[in-house]
Amino acid sequence: MQQWVVERGTLWALEPHGGLPPLCSARIEVEFMELGVGEIDDLTVVMKLPSPELIQQRLERNRRCFLLRADGRIVTYGWVTHGLEYVGELERTFQLGNDEAYIWDCGTIPAQRGQRCYSALLSQIIYRLQGEGTSRIWIGASRHNKPSIRGFANSGFQPVIDLTYRRFYNLTVLRFREAPTAVSHLVTAAYRILLNDHERCFGRLALGYRRQ
Repeated sequence: MQQWVVERGTLWALEPHGGLPPLCSARIEVEFMELGVGEIDDLTVVMKLPSPELIQQRLERNRRCFLLRADGRIVTYGWVTHGLEYVGELERTFQLGNDEAYIWDCGTIPAQRGQRCYSALLSQIIYRLQGEGTSRIWIGASRHNKPSIRGFANSGFQPVIDLTYRRFYNLTVLRFREAPTAVSHLVTAAYRILLNDHERCFGRLALGYRRQ
């Protein structure tokens, strides 16, 4: 385990029942689909994995993956979880409600970056999840990840909380700052999914001790 960790990011959300944003289109012709058995090998290559084992494990644990294809090739992908999901960058488990979803581990191949493929993928995922009854969708990224942030904004997500996570050995500190436009019930929901059992919240600060 690293002796210390620092991560700065923003958690974004969208509530489809409040009205769906306009569908965002890529600048190239693409096809949207959910990952099936026939696409696992292709995704293994795109994700630069040594084998399809990780993808298969995620699917067995009820994770879902959505894709955009162009000219028969996967150009962008994103994973979706309902329920609990461990977020390595923040060293915590997101505790999602049954009607919530979290989008994570997304990527676009270098040759198609700048074509709004990621924005289009997120937009399609939003529409799919809304059609399945999902009432709230979360997504997050480092504050320095400008391409991801553009994709979030293009597809209709709104920032909820900026956070800074620090760990020194087993001591953890999570500092929150509400986004100026965030509505109160989303801020409350963000605290709920972020805080884990080893932490105690004091205003905009959560302190904890991680046992090994």
